[in-house]
Amino acid sequence: MPFLEIVNLHKRYPGGVAVEQVNLAVERGEFISFLGPSGCGKTTTLRMIAGFETPTSGTLTIDGADMTRTPTSQRNIGMVFQSYALFPNMSVADNIGFGLRVAGRPASEIRERVAELLGIIHLADFAQRYPAQLSGGQQQRVALARALAIRPRVLLLDEPLSALDAKIRIVLRHEIRAIQRQLGITTIYVTHDQEEALALSDRVVVMNNGRVEQIGTPSAIYNTPQTAFVASFIGTLNVLPARVVNRDAGHLEVGGQVVRVGRALTDATGSQVTLALRPEIFSLNGAYGPDANRLSAVAEELSFLGPTVRVRTHVAGHALSFDLFNTTGLVLPQLGEQIELHFAPEACLVLPPG
Repeated sequence: MPFLEIVNLHKRYPGGVAVEQVNLAVERGEFISFLGPSGCGKTTTLRMIAGFETPTSGTLTIDGADMTRTPTSQRNIGMVFQSYALFPNMSVADNIGFGLRVAGRPASEIRERVAELLGIIHLADFAQRYPAQLSGGQQQRVALARALAIRPRVLLLDEPLSALDAKIRIVLRHEIRAIQRQLGITTIYVTHDQEEALALSDRVVVMNNGRVEQIGTPSAIYNTPQTAFVASFIGTLNVLPARVVNRDAGHLEVGGQVVRVGRALTDATGSQVTLALRPEIFSLNGAYGPDANRLSAVAEELSFLGPTVRVRTHVAGHALSFDLFNTTGLVLPQLGEQIELHFAPEACLVLPPG
């Protein structure tokens, strides 16, 4: 039985539907990220799990108990917000121990738990400082420790890193994942940052317009998107109009060039479809062997991105970009040069025409 289960969760406001028919089963200790653009319903779903919002319909259970209309104070849930929400007049230690004091725990237990969490978040020497004396990253660590102090059954994080600069975010996301694994706590994380969701999660829930588009591992979400929205929202994607020329053999025609997708197609021969290709799947040196697809293109622009160089081309009048690793001795195509792009049939995504 799932530790946390959402069944047909629905939330309607006077202005319209925010969340529609969300279903999700979460195992104990799993790290789940809700990912999607602003207004897609991910935070509303999180707030219903927390008890800050009451569902219009549907059910929510935690460890077998129905929590659909249980007050937040009785759910034993830890919450971390984007804004930290620390008490400015309390020290770090007092902020972390606040929930335990409210619960009436003994002073000795509070001191022991606060000391334990200060060690976990690497701020043992900052116990008597105040929030204003801390960096943003340190404040968010304190907010995380405060949420964990009560030993919650579920930890909820609502875009906790979005106010921090890029380098601090990367460091903190690794720390959050390490702490989550160390404590084995079931965690729901909301973000609009796809890299963050892919790096942190056991599974990702991609949402759009209040609905779940796809639930899967980071690898499945990225490599085998099930909808056009997921394919376009996750990562960078090239999309080319194509026509099915042999359904059973899995052959497409793109601007007069045949592309094999390595499997039979569901669309009938003659159908118009979209061929989607990630920029990292291409090679210029025949690395995929004699069975690889080949597309003729013209190099038009080079962009240096540090570890990679992105080459912008045109194929049959449509833009296509591909990435080359910035290795020693890399030979880049010349602008205006006719090149041949090699890629494996299995790397092709076939989507409805867009």
